[in-house]
Amino acid sequence: MNAIPVPSVTFKDVQAAAARIKGLAVETPLVESPALNERVGGRVLLKLETQQRVGAFKFRGAYNRLVQLEGAQKQAGVVAFSSGNHAQGVALAAKLLGLPALIVMPSDAPALKVANTRGYGAEVRLYDRLTESREAIAAEIAQQRGATVVPAYNDPHIVAGQGTVGLELLAQARAAGADLDQIVSPVGGGGLLSGISLVSKELSPRTALWGAEPSLYNDLAQSLEKGERVSVKPTVRTLCDALESPSTGDITFPILKRNLAGAVGLTDPEVAETLRYAFATLKLVMEPGGSVALAALLTSKVAAKGKTTGVVVSGGNVDPELFARILKGEV
Repeated sequence: MNAIPVPSVTFKDVQAAAARIKGLAVETPLVESPALNERVGGRVLLKLETQQRVGAFKFRGAYNRLVQLEGAQKQAGVVAFSSGNHAQGVALAAKLLGLPALIVMPSDAPALKVANTRGYGAEVRLYDRLTESREAIAAEIAQQRGATVVPAYNDPHIVAGQGTVGLELLAQARAAGADLDQIVSPVGGGGLLSGISLVSKELSPRTALWGAEPSLYNDLAQSLEKGERVSVKPTVRTLCDALESPSTGDITFPILKRNLAGAVGLTDPEVAETLRYAFATLKLVMEPGGSVALAALLTSKVAAKGKTTGVVVSGGNVDPELFARILKGEV
């Protein structure tokens, strides 16, 4: 029995995605802080996807995927499963394109993300992440409705859309007179970082690429060490709700394996301290999962001294009550 071929993604796919989302996705700012540069002993450029539509990079890939649906696919709509940012990205993209959307979300997802997803007009089906399978629920609903399932990361169109972050980052860095020694990005399922890596290897092959993930969900670091995809099954949650993927995808991992210098894990206390630093010193609000690349620099898990580093801040949808507790030092 022949194996089903895994779809490939190329730099040209990312360029095509950029054309599709132009004028709809925000070209997010690349900012520099003298205080941060002084702290790490190098030059740091922060790519603020917190300023993207829905408050995270996910809109890019979602729109690139949905805009390519045709005919009966558009009428039947889409189904997605997500703890929040992908949910919001799909919901808004569907609204803009006039497509029905149903999102399967865990009952313990941040209330802000659930409310925003509904606010974009999507139907939300909550599930218990301990006793129910979101994949099974989404598949059943898709079959009933004839809808298209939109994966959070393991889809070539999603990867290409997320890769547009890299196109912007490198162009903005050049405009700022910066030649990037390295790029550090959060990684969960790998859609964002694999897309960025395709761009970087094409346009700036000398730039090293690093992934940052929760230390309890360090499947990418384990996978890179073993040379094959590893799944993790933690029994506890982390602050980084957006990065709790048990593994990368069969589309994303081969790209990451080929292009990355490595991956580092961050603990909840390190992430909480990063959020406090970003708020107090940089005057930026980040969500926990969105801050891990910056955390990698602040903890020196990725060395930044004497280097020019691009850091992707992937999202800012932090629960207000949790954020308040973090700022008070209660978390």
